[in-house]
Amino acid sequence: MVKKLILFLLLSSATYTSQAQSRVPATTPGVPALEPAARTSLKHYQDTLKKLSQEIFLGKGDEGRQHACDEFIPILVKALKNKHSFRFPFDSLRTISIQYPKDSSFRIFSWALERENGFYRHFGAIQMNTPDGQLKLFPLFDASDYMTNTDTITDNKYWYGCLYYHIEQRHYFNQEFYTLFGWDANNPRSQKKIVDMLTFKDGKPVFGGPYFSFAQDSTPKPGKNRFILEYKKESTISLNFQPEKDMIIYDHLVSESNEPEKKHTMVSDMDYEGFKWMMGKWMHVDKIFHDAIPMGKGAPVPMPMDVKKKSMTNPQSYEEATGTGTAAPAPTPQKKKTTKS
Repeated sequence: MVKKLILFLLLSSATYTSQAQSRVPATTPGVPALEPAARTSLKHYQDTLKKLSQEIFLGKGDEGRQHACDEFIPILVKALKNKHSFRFPFDSLRTISIQYPKDSSFRIFSWALERENGFYRHFGAIQMNTPDGQLKLFPLFDASDYMTNTDTITDNKYWYGCLYYHIEQRHYFNQEFYTLFGWDANNPRSQKKIVDMLTFKDGKPVFGGPYFSFAQDSTPKPGKNRFILEYKKESTISLNFQPEKDMIIYDHLVSESNEPEKKHTMVSDMDYEGFKWMMGKWMHVDKIFHDAIPMGKGAPVPMPMDVKKKSMTNPQSYEEATGTGTAAPAPTPQKKKTTKS
């Protein structure tokens, strides 16, 4: 699973790197640029963080990976204490997800720690883009394994942990809404994709809220505070925002054993559902594509954004996944495992 996790990060990074880096404000009117001394310091920290981030994934056993993670966190904080560090992209940290909203008001660092038993714990932090360049950081504490009710509104101290791969921003009634798209390798039997809403109240992050509505369905269902798809470990599904349709689109899931209560049996049936932003909420659309199937031809398979551009969980080579035929950025050396793929 380490290979799949690293491939996910590399490909999702490649998908959004140019978009994200364009949101790193190198200069802001009336605000000094990142000073040379600070840039030098940040590059030095980045070199150290790069080595530790590789050890988080490839370290020897639970103890080795945990030790690397324990070292990574305080060094990252020290690096971010450099004035205007928000302008430094940390683009060498290829196994750490760094995502920005459209307005560059903050960025989210997130990463995963794999256990030898096949379970995962997530870590993260939100760095605010402050006018004076001073550090304002909200650490994220993964509580997903302890949530008796996952459909709840939380803060950064009770976070539904995952690896974020996209942020979609919306504005409604003088408030900004940030839709977060994440992936959780979860456990040996299933994985998850998550859509969560991030807002800020009194300057502090709030995760979740009554923003996912099923009121327009033919059979209306209660709304959700966050949207989670759990599915078979070996399966691949899509869940992302598709700009061409201005919608969130995802695979409709069915149980391959007719046991929908067993989430590890859920797979795509090649149909698609979605959400459309309306009046400050994501309104559910139960069927996206209504194309007739011509005689003698297979069913149309329109691919949501994350599959069309980069398959984030299907284990392919970089060239196969991107269709570029060009060499990939130097990948992290893989650790051989006998018990996991």
